[in-house]
Amino acid sequence: MDIHFTEQALYSLDDVLYFLKYKQRLPSKKVKNIKTAILNGAKSLQPNPFKGQKEPFLGHYDLEYRRVIIQHIKVIYRIEKETIIIVDIFDSRQSPDKMKS
Repeated sequence: MDIHFTEQALYSLDDVLYFLKYKQRLPSKKVKNIKTAILNGAKSLQPNPFKGQKEPFLGHYDLEYRRVIIQHIKVIYRIEKETIIIVDIFDSRQSPDKMKS
């Protein structure tokens, strides 16, 4: 399966990493390791895209959204034919109302 990141997901990834580096003041190496873990977590979906749990906070949409959690970061995705679409990357310490799809 192919993996595609939406523009929103890439923006959210940058936003999460910015927050960790500049607001939480984590060392650059730690932020880089978190980014690698997030990207590897997304890539780990390729052999089994249904391994992620259904995302209950997006259950009201017609499409089925799933999630994998890396540390405290949710990688929100959906499956369309032979493509895993990463739609959002979300720091789970935030209010779920901020989650985008």
